[in-house]
Amino acid sequence: MNRVRGLDLDATDAAIVRELQKDGRLAFETLAGRVGLSRAATRLRVRRLLETDAIRVVGVAHPAARDIGALAHLSIDATGRAAPVAAAIAALPRVTTVSLVAGPFPLVAEVCAADPPALSRGIAEVRAIPGVRDVNAIFATEVVKDPYHGPPHPPGIELDKIDTQLLELLERDGRTSFADMAGAVGLSPGAVRGRVLRLMEAAVVRVTALVHPVALGLGRLGGFALRLERGGGEALTEIASWRRISHLTRGLGRADGVGIVTAESLPDLHSTFERLRAVSGVRITETWVHTDLVKERYEIPVGTR
Repeated sequence: MNRVRGLDLDATDAAIVRELQKDGRLAFETLAGRVGLSRAATRLRVRRLLETDAIRVVGVAHPAARDIGALAHLSIDATGRAAPVAAAIAALPRVTTVSLVAGPFPLVAEVCAADPPALSRGIAEVRAIPGVRDVNAIFATEVVKDPYHGPPHPPGIELDKIDTQLLELLERDGRTSFADMAGAVGLSPGAVRGRVLRLMEAAVVRVTALVHPVALGLGRLGGFALRLERGGGEALTEIASWRRISHLTRGLGRADGVGIVTAESLPDLHSTFERLRAVSGVRITETWVHTDLVKERYEIPVGTR
């Protein structure tokens, strides 16, 4: 069994997580029937999982719906201690993730924006942070694998102000009740339910359980950058299918791709890096180990895109 903040996760917890990954808004009664518990026991288990950060049930909006059209991975050098620099970078609204790492650079981060000019402004904001010595960017051209990204094709419906408000509520808590959302946007629960179902059916948003790596026994996080050689495109598809690869992006810059590895231990992380080095069509140019996840947030506040 795995442990997240003192919580033992058994087979029933795993079954609950699997069901919530398929549909994060699944009713407790339905969920209880699928995992073989009473409604009250199921509700208690879900609450415990959420309180210990084993899972987060959130709405994952399609990037186009959130006006995200450009993103970049940043490797950041710092003068002096890296932790205060990481905290300052994490406060920037366009920055969605920041980690302290052991590797060629002491910090890595991700910046998202509406378009390349806004992305450039976001990177400039990082460069302007006191203590930042250098910023090296890999500009994403294709998200090959990422739990926070939706289908590759943009949704075919227009969103109004209320739709956007509902997306923001779901991004904060995917299991927010229709009644609570109705109170926030000024509509009836029935009208909100219709809008949310419409958004989900159009692939504007999916509500799912995002599982903490520790809950899966994957307590170590690492990253890698690669160059593509002949046949590298097919190699990326193969790498993306691996269980331990949680993120993979094709890009432009000092590397043709960047990815994240989750593993049980440092030796397992090393084994995955070695497996990557053996893949035909790619050349691993850098690896690093995450020592502290400072920020992880994937929605962009309105007015900062």
